[in-house]
Amino acid sequence: QVQLVESGGGLVQAGGSLRLSCAASGRTFSSYAMGWFRQAPGKERGPVAAITWSGGTTYLADSVKGRFTISRDTAKSAVYLQLNNLKPDDTAVYYCAASRVRQLTPKLDHYNYWGQGTQVTVSS
Repeated sequence: QVQLVESGGGLVQAGGSLRLSCAASGRTFSSYAMGWFRQAPGKERGPVAAITWSGGTTYLADSVKGRFTISRDTAKSAVYLQLNNLKPDDTAVYYCAASRVRQLTPKLDHYNYWGQGTQVTVSS
């Protein structure tokens, strides 16, 4: 199994930045890709970004391109999400997830392991 713990969320003003971290433990080598998802109250959980462990290939949702970046440190089994130029619409709980599907997919149901989430709140 894989255990995931997110950190780095908080309250920021619009235009500010945050760096989210996801610490993975357990059989992290069994996962092909890591993803970040977010869920605002009353809305569906949706993809934000994803990255493969081996090659570092990335996916970014259109709504965050140019503002967010995803990266990973394979030696530390950690994944990061840099959030820049934050907007109030970015307010959500951000979840780290792991997928064993051998494809860089933003599909929610392809991710088998989930962290508890970290709250990001952006004030206007």
